[in-house]
Amino acid sequence: MNSIRAYILLTLIFLGYRNACAAQSSFFKDTQLGVNAHLGWNLPEYQFISFYTNDYIRSIDVNLTKEATGKNEWERLFNYPSCGISLFYSSLGNDDIFGRELALTYFFKVDLVNRDKFNFYNRTGIGLSYVSQKFDLVDNYRNVAVGSNGNIHFTMRWGADYEITDQLELDAGISFDHFSNGNTAEPNLGLNYLTVYAGVNYRLGARSERITAELSPLVRENRFALFGSIGGKATRSLSSGYFLTSSLALEAERSVWRALYLGVGADLFYDSSQETQLTAIGKSHNPIDDFQTGIHLTQTLRYRKFSLSIQEGFYIGLKENTEEKPMYNRGIIRYRISDKLWVRIAMKSHLVVLDYPELGVGIKL
Repeated sequence: MNSIRAYILLTLIFLGYRNACAAQSSFFKDTQLGVNAHLGWNLPEYQFISFYTNDYIRSIDVNLTKEATGKNEWERLFNYPSCGISLFYSSLGNDDIFGRELALTYFFKVDLVNRDKFNFYNRTGIGLSYVSQKFDLVDNYRNVAVGSNGNIHFTMRWGADYEITDQLELDAGISFDHFSNGNTAEPNLGLNYLTVYAGVNYRLGARSERITAELSPLVRENRFALFGSIGGKATRSLSSGYFLTSSLALEAERSVWRALYLGVGADLFYDSSQETQLTAIGKSHNPIDDFQTGIHLTQTLRYRKFSLSIQEGFYIGLKENTEEKPMYNRGIIRYRISDKLWVRIAMKSHLVVLDYPELGVGIKL
């Protein structure tokens, strides 16, 4: 009787272990774990960065990547892209002044060249980071690059991987990284650095066979939408205040390719920091100075429910009087909740000078 019980117990343990392994194998199917080491340099966008940099940039990142299999048209259209998350740790060229950075980013990876076991790719990511040293008027007044511990981290990589075995790949390339706080605190120059990296990718689960079905015929469409957004900013005058911003945008877009839309639009901006900024530079302020109007061009790249837009705008009518810039820009990430509703996050800038981030909601007209 004891032997029968032992047999039943061992059988149940085996079945449970097999089911757990099967579930784990299914979870990690088409998934890779990668580790890379980086070595590089701060990019001297401002002279003080070169003056205070006393060491190389040394970084390490661990990433988890999920490969596409072509189960929908978007995956086939973008040549079976991958997406994933990356945990990134880096020195910044001077531990005492700039400190070190820990970042968590979401990335999108597209293979540009596929040759048997060799792939050449582009990988773009954005996320949040923590920087250990920031500007302090008493203790760290030389760090005029970073005004807050919390920052936005952007990365762009060009790399190649080579498959050694079915499970192991070599990976190497060049990475450009930037972080700043989006003008939510001052100073906000941020840091840029360039590194070369090398590492390995290990396949955690089985690889699925890619689906190669034909794409459906292209159907061109026009889209009209109204977006309302709200944001906030610090001022260049290092004021302790934080100022409300908002905007309305009327958008018109037309698809010229399955994933590419071109468009035009009109903007109305409200910026409550104008009085503080104009006063700081000795200019008079009128209530109408808080408002700006303009028109813009838009280029939008769409992937499933996500889209990435770049806008180039020109102030017309009510102009920006603090820095007297004739042109503004926006970078926008948008997510479609339904056929008639979007949410988006945007960064408004004047060319390379960031102005403020926005969160918005859009309605299809």
